[in-house]
Amino acid sequence: MSGPVSLRTSEVYTPESPKSFIAREKKVHARHILVLGGAASGKSEYAEQLVADLGPKRLYIASAEAYDAEMEAKIALHAERRDAGWQVIEAPLDLSPVLGGELPVLFDCATMWLSNHLGAGSDLSKAQADLLSSLASHRGTVVTVSNEVGQGIVPVNALARAFREAQGRLNIALARQADVVVQVVAGLPLVLKGTLP
Repeated sequence: MSGPVSLRTSEVYTPESPKSFIAREKKVHARHILVLGGAASGKSEYAEQLVADLGPKRLYIASAEAYDAEMEAKIALHAERRDAGWQVIEAPLDLSPVLGGELPVLFDCATMWLSNHLGAGSDLSKAQADLLSSLASHRGTVVTVSNEVGQGIVPVNALARAFREAQGRLNIALARQADVVVQVVAGLPLVLKGTLP
């Protein structure tokens, strides 16, 4: 005869109700991942790889507008990294027509989206609420890229300070809604919330 068997709680089988199983499965398949990082931190490359690993077909929602040669070059650099599996959709202000489906989505980036709204004189509270609602409506995985701008020097002009504050509030709201939050520093991902799939 063998001695008593000790089971850790994590090893004990507990039947799961169909309702909770369905809810858990929906959560697993409808993840929102927020990838934060400073400028040139590797956050976009990391986020692209996360989404590319989810399947051969995926959406790239681009919020940047090519308003000068430098931005054109940056957009071209991002485009060179993407393979044919990406469908690129430009959505500088409104993501609602694009989201709601099941394909994996990369939204790059919330910072340019916010800058576009600030430049357009939008009601930022309403725009943020609409963005969060649109992201929550998507049935597939959404990876959102956003800049961490609050760790630098205090901007000298009022507009830059207002942008920094708005970006901080947006990042907080995105992080609260996200299942997973990752900060990329020097190309290295640090998971701040949740567990990566």
